[in-house]
Amino acid sequence: MSRRHNGLAGERQLHHQAPIFAALGDARRLTLLTRLSDARPRSISQLAEGSRISRQAITKHLRVLEGAGLVRAQIAGRECLYEFEPKSLNEANRYLELVSRQWEQALNRLKSFVENQD
Repeated sequence: MSRRHNGLAGERQLHHQAPIFAALGDARRLTLLTRLSDARPRSISQLAEGSRISRQAITKHLRVLEGAGLVRAQIAGRECLYEFEPKSLNEANRYLELVSRQWEQALNRLKSFVENQD
């Protein structure tokens, strides 16, 4: 039975999750996501308050987060408000749980193999 057919995390799933993990791999993007995780939409100006990074840099990071499906933008008057989108993060969590189960199964098979070699 091939890996693709026996439930193992496949290349297609990894390809889908890679942008999420790449977006989460930057401390500034994680900080922005944390600030947005309270479910209150914020403008770029609001996100820049108290930050050492420019609004342009924040915009760039928000675009990466938006591209990964971790935030969504909505127009409110003349402002663009960003809010946390948990769906992609939940999908990434499910993927990590699947990979974790696969590793656990592989390690159990290895343990069983080693123990049966005596």
